[in-house]
Amino acid sequence: MAKIKTHKAASKRFTLTKSGKVKFNHINRRHQVNLKTSKRMRHLRKAGYLSESMAPTVRTMIGG
Repeated sequence: MAKIKTHKAASKRFTLTKSGKVKFNHINRRHQVNLKTSKRMRHLRKAGYLSESMAPTVRTMIGG
């Protein structure tokens, strides 16, 4: 059986932690930053983690 190819777009957006969680960076930080509040930008700085229901799908896409 052939190997499953890595979905390159997903591999650039998501990483796996040691515990197996799927980690991602938040969106909406590129432009029009002056329209967003300081609180909103501060919260967007932190990494996010996918829910356990979505994680298996992304894990198969990135080959983890």
